[in-house]
Amino acid sequence: MTNTYQIYLISDSTGETLDRIFMAIKAQFKNIDYNIHTYSFTRTENQILKILSEAEKSPSAVILYSIVDSNLAKYLANTSNDKKIPCFGVLGDLILSFSKLLNQKASHQPSGQYALNEEYYDRIAAIQFTMSHDDGNLVKDINKSDIILLGVSRTSKTPTAIYLANKGFKTSNIPLVNENSIPKALKDNPKVACVVGLNTEPERLADIRKNRMNSLKETENNSYTDLEKIRKEVEEAKNTFKKYKWPVIDVTRKSVEETAASIIKIFEIYKKNG
Repeated sequence: MTNTYQIYLISDSTGETLDRIFMAIKAQFKNIDYNIHTYSFTRTENQILKILSEAEKSPSAVILYSIVDSNLAKYLANTSNDKKIPCFGVLGDLILSFSKLLNQKASHQPSGQYALNEEYYDRIAAIQFTMSHDDGNLVKDINKSDIILLGVSRTSKTPTAIYLANKGFKTSNIPLVNENSIPKALKDNPKVACVVGLNTEPERLADIRKNRMNSLKETENNSYTDLEKIRKEVEEAKNTFKKYKWPVIDVTRKSVEETAASIIKIFEIYKKNG
């Protein structure tokens, strides 16, 4: 019988970073059963004691923590060790290494990455811009975009745009029905922003659209899910991207995060080339 590991994620902030780190670790192991217990804003020894008293009830408890206060982090590590609970810090060594490299002391400020500084407000502005320019809206000021995503329906334009916005990129996304659906301003000046085409395999797109229609209990729009029509639609999109010399990403087997990472690389090249 396989153990179900009880994973305790203890953070002095929101816990978002820690959650992503665990997901990255877990992805490296095929057979792992686990339950996650998340404790955010953990900033006192008393809070830690309560968590550990719960964790020690399970023989398969594992602790991952991101706590920037070195005294509190040491307390957690030592107390876990006393209770014989495996415990791993994900920030301590990195902060210490960077402190030596930069020759300066770390602030050890919890939630430091969420400071309400200029970068934070730029990111909020990017999110607001992106939400307002979703699905072909407000194309009149498309020139204010950092990135413009083009693609046929259901090629993950909106989630990719939102992900990019959270990274601080003002992103417009435009559904590509045919070449006539491209805004005139963009056809007149194809390099007005970093334009990226999203495309996918027709068979995969047909499945996604069928699932979408089923979820909406829509049965009449047969052309939307017809494989031959989708093949033609995808081919026309490829030709359009080629005509305007826009880079294309095949999103068939890519997560939103992977697609966004590729787009950011394209954006960096775009900015470098002016």
